[in-house]
Amino acid sequence: MKFKEVLGIDFGGSGIKGAPVDTKRGKLLEKRLRIETPSPARPEDVTKVITEIVDYFKWDGVIGLAFPSVVQNGVIKTASNIDKSWIGINASELIKNKTQRPTFVVNDADAAGMAEMKFGAGKDRTGSVLLVTVGTGIGSVLFTRGKLVMNTELGHIYLKSGIDAEVFASDAARKKEDLDWKNWGKRFDEYLHEMHRLFWPELIIIGGGVSKRPENFMPYITVDAEIVMAKSKNDAGIIGAALVARSNRKISDWLQ
Repeated sequence: MKFKEVLGIDFGGSGIKGAPVDTKRGKLLEKRLRIETPSPARPEDVTKVITEIVDYFKWDGVIGLAFPSVVQNGVIKTASNIDKSWIGINASELIKNKTQRPTFVVNDADAAGMAEMKFGAGKDRTGSVLLVTVGTGIGSVLFTRGKLVMNTELGHIYLKSGIDAEVFASDAARKKEDLDWKNWGKRFDEYLHEMHRLFWPELIIIGGGVSKRPENFMPYITVDAEIVMAKSKNDAGIIGAALVARSNRKISDWLQ
């Protein structure tokens, strides 16, 4: 098997998705497999799903895993939308031992950002770029001059109302509170204004599930910045995780 082909897996709040990736072109080589995320998302349950994905594709090569947490040297540091039993676990070693495949783990938003900067909406952009992924939570990725600021947790800033941004403006919040798109769009706009005030990005890329329906909320976005949808859509995490695994140098080439 060519080393440019890597199994990318994206561990999300509602689903765990995977597919083999051509990391030279940033393309999925097969239709992705999605399995519902276990609840609670404990290490043994999530590892079982990841093993199912590996077996489904009959994969015997390298694995890249996008993980919804701050990740440092493969170790899970936070657990906002997953079971807290993950904290302190070396996920790279855990998955490697269970699957018998070399595994590299990266923050899920960072993975999506790397995919978009190499193959998508951020390609050839050298200024300040902010990618915001909106789904069960709010993920953030910040690039300056093409370099990544690791593990930003800007989905957890507190807005003027005193509410955690993720609780206020994620897609999960929209569904939970049964908000129409106008009201949710105004909330998301408040969040983007705060991001703009703090970082002044030249480009804002919107990813995650809502990026498939920009016509529903973009009419209510007023922030003074160029805003585009992620080109990789929900595949960005899979592609970015595969890029990290292919490098076999974790994410050192992307760092400040």
